[in-house]
Amino acid sequence: MTRILFVCTGNTCRSPMAEAIVKSKNIPNIEVKSAGVFAAPGVDASPLAKQVLKENNISIQHQATQLQEETVDWADYILTMTNAHKLMIQQQFPTSKEKIYTLKEFALKSNGDVSDPFGGTLETYRETFNELQSMIDELLKQFSDRSECE
Repeated sequence: MTRILFVCTGNTCRSPMAEAIVKSKNIPNIEVKSAGVFAAPGVDASPLAKQVLKENNISIQHQATQLQEETVDWADYILTMTNAHKLMIQQQFPTSKEKIYTLKEFALKSNGDVSDPFGGTLETYRETFNELQSMIDELLKQFSDRSECE
């Protein structure tokens, strides 16, 4: 079982969308969760994030979760939306450094952050969704290749 944790700031836009995208693919042997480095626990996903997911026939049941040691320990891979998130988590959980990457770094082998749609228009959320979707496709391809090698 591979456990993936997506992390963003408030756990209402990017990381819940990433989690929902992966869950919608029903991949055996992959578990996924999301959390935020500054989340207000219990807050619903952003209405525009939910709308974009619905447009793509992806359902979401979500309440924001603050990143905690128990979730960090649970994860095999912690994939952050920005380099700042990555550095913050590495400082807070130094024994987990080897499993923390930005999503772009892990999926695309490149630098950069996933654009934050918070406060933006529906179109901004669609762009972020498309960005996440393409990176997650790459990410899942890598996990599929790894399992074939085992």
